[in-house]
Amino acid sequence: MIMKQNVVLNWSSGKDCALALYEIQQDKSYSVKNIFTTLNALNKRISMHGISVELLKRQAKAIGIPLEVLFIEENISMENYAKEISLKMQEFKKQGILTSAFGDILLEDLKEYREKQLASIGMDSIFPLWKVNTSELIKRFVRLGFKAIVVAVSSTHLDKCFLGTEIDEKFLEKLPPGVNPCGEYGEFHTFCYDGPIFNEKLNFKVGKTKSSIYSNPNGEGEVTFHFLELL
Repeated sequence: MIMKQNVVLNWSSGKDCALALYEIQQDKSYSVKNIFTTLNALNKRISMHGISVELLKRQAKAIGIPLEVLFIEENISMENYAKEISLKMQEFKKQGILTSAFGDILLEDLKEYREKQLASIGMDSIFPLWKVNTSELIKRFVRLGFKAIVVAVSSTHLDKCFLGTEIDEKFLEKLPPGVNPCGEYGEFHTFCYDGPIFNEKLNFKVGKTKSSIYSNPNGEGEVTFHFLELL
């Protein structure tokens, strides 16, 4: 009998982590014990997706995997953020979960950061989608029967009319040149509500749209993100 490695999957509620979960479930070497999400402590939402903790819990229930959350202060320093994540990962380690999984695809520096942080506490990391061609990846997501909706867009890359758009072949055809098909560089974010990892389809209603301004990650000015509220 093959001893499976227990895994905690870092969960954003969107398409990439959903597809990562699917890929892990096809590998008999692993067993996903928890999905783990950080939320803004102030508004109780997933920071760059805008999904409420209530809807997140319903999503996890529809998938059938226990959810663990960590509320992070809004303006926390990177040093303190790393400490809080480390403490949470050590909790998982005590439960016999020694591997952390991510839906990252292309960002080398982010992958290296995650690997280094986990290695420092004696945990492994896996990246099921790593270096897969993003055009093929998003088409695979659609072919498998996943359903997701755009819930956030960067005004630098996309108009807010993309909010509420279903992730399908038509969506891919409408993407402007230079926008990564998976939004790997922060162009857009999604919420996944159905597909092969779900025991039942998750129902929701579309609410209002809002905008927030963030400092640009490269340190050059600011960027506006538009969000679609899901109820």
